[in-house]
Amino acid sequence: MGCPIEGEKIQIHSYKHNGLIHRVWDETTVLKGTQNLVIGGNDKTIVTESDGRTWITREPAICYFHSQHWFNIIGMIREDGVYYYCNISSPFIYDEEALKYIDYDLDIKVFPDMTFMLLDEDEYEKHRREMNYPDVIDKILKSNVNTLISWIRQRKGPFDPDFIDIWYERYLMYHK
Repeated sequence: MGCPIEGEKIQIHSYKHNGLIHRVWDETTVLKGTQNLVIGGNDKTIVTESDGRTWITREPAICYFHSQHWFNIIGMIREDGVYYYCNISSPFIYDEEALKYIDYDLDIKVFPDMTFMLLDEDEYEKHRREMNYPDVIDKILKSNVNTLISWIRQRKGPFDPDFIDIWYERYLMYHK
């Protein structure tokens, strides 16, 4: 597994547990790329859904992926503050084609005041049965929900008040 190069534009591919593509983000600028961590930025990027429908993101976003955590975090920069969308997912892999991960349905939405909501529990249970998520995966995912909630409460990692500002400034350097 390689690692993306700072300044490089990459795609992000989200899959489901059954191996089918879920969603593709067309272009994200790598702001930091190592074997363990990728931080990227995008704005008004084309997103393609598994059924072929496309849409364009509305605001700048900073994306955080880690090879040791079963989640990824997207900080969306809006006029009234930063909103976070956290996907419970497999750790990422990177190959020459894209940064890739498996989306496991559960999401946490975090508001600018750092209140949050766990989303899509019904969808998770449905897919867990349909795709036969192993018990070990179920335990890992639920444990990572708790880890993520702890990070939110502690303002750790991407939830640190300065994190998005610092990386968004770096993103703007590539897009002047």
